[in-house]
Amino acid sequence: MKRIFTVSLFAVLVCSSCESAQQILNNLPQSGQTTNAMQIAAGLKEALTIGTQNSTGRLSAVNGFFANAALKILMPPEAQKVESTLRNLGLGSVVDKAVLSMNRGAEEAASAATPIFVNAIKQMTITDAIGILRGGDFAATNYFKQKTTAALTEAFRPVITNSLQKVNATKYWSDVFSTYNKFSSTPVNTDLAGYVTEKAIAGIFHEVSLEEQKIRQDPAARVTDLLKAVFGSALAQTK
Repeated sequence: MKRIFTVSLFAVLVCSSCESAQQILNNLPQSGQTTNAMQIAAGLKEALTIGTQNSTGRLSAVNGFFANAALKILMPPEAQKVESTLRNLGLGSVVDKAVLSMNRGAEEAASAATPIFVNAIKQMTITDAIGILRGGDFAATNYFKQKTTAALTEAFRPVITNSLQKVNATKYWSDVFSTYNKFSSTPVNTDLAGYVTEKAIAGIFHEVSLEEQKIRQDPAARVTDLLKAVFGSALAQTK
């Protein structure tokens, strides 16, 4: 039974043809199919729980966004092109404070993502789990985008709004772009909380995608017995 399980899981994980993977699963003895599928789902759920906790833990730390070159929240593109002008007008410190406070707001909100991801994982069916394993390198991340974006937006926005207000970031943003909009034919959207919320959620999913890749590709990332059993034994069959 162990041999059947590991071969079937390996096919689901790495087979380039979904049809071939389905063929192998279809050939399993009927009595073992449900147990194997439940083991696969349990392993995947554990992997995703660990991965999302790692992601949100990194981003909710101080400088989780601000010191991350890939995720640091900057002025929107239409504003970046006039940033030097604003600095020349003596607004450099205001711009710097706005950028720092945007990232601090995202960091504070990131901790709210963990229970939302956990809830999505709990609701995942066996069919969802098998679909994710067959679905490509970013299938889990795409699943989370579909299932959690609305809830993340609802949870993030008030936290970010409150965080921005605590450090007067909304005022800094208003000062900067009120000045900019007076001289521009293409005004910048002054909804700071909305902008930061969107960027923060994009950053969360970026980190989740990195964790997904670790679990799929790096044996060292499988840190529990269940993960090693589900992922490690399957890959061992290829050696």
